[in-house]
Amino acid sequence: MSTFISLCPQCGGKNKVPYARLSDKATCGRCQSPLFDGKPVTATSDNFSALLTSELPIIVDFWAPWCNPCVGFAPIFEEIAAEFTGQARFVKIDTESQQELAAMYQIRSIPTIMVFKAGKRVDSLNGALPKGQFLQWLNQALLK
Repeated sequence: MSTFISLCPQCGGKNKVPYARLSDKATCGRCQSPLFDGKPVTATSDNFSALLTSELPIIVDFWAPWCNPCVGFAPIFEEIAAEFTGQARFVKIDTESQQELAAMYQIRSIPTIMVFKAGKRVDSLNGALPKGQFLQWLNQALLK
């Protein structure tokens, strides 16, 4: 049975999850929190590198609370995150409070969306899109 490693969004613990059980309600072996609750995980400089080690693709939204396009795009990002539960991990990074991460990834405009696979960035998008266009871009990015 093929498996992948998923990090707990609450405690950061590593959990081995069989692909055949993705539709089950997987919980962390350490803290018993849901591994895939359909909501984006908040990343910080403390947990982002650990999140990138996930075998699932990571979709990151670099945003700021004062950015109107970011705030308008947030519900779309959350809706898509719920639709991709168990297929990808969605992460939000507040560039205002996580300036080190914003500098590390050379964020010049927000929102900026990045897709990572096996810890490597495979695609990025600057600016907010309507749901249909974002979903189309995301599906193409995940094929890379």
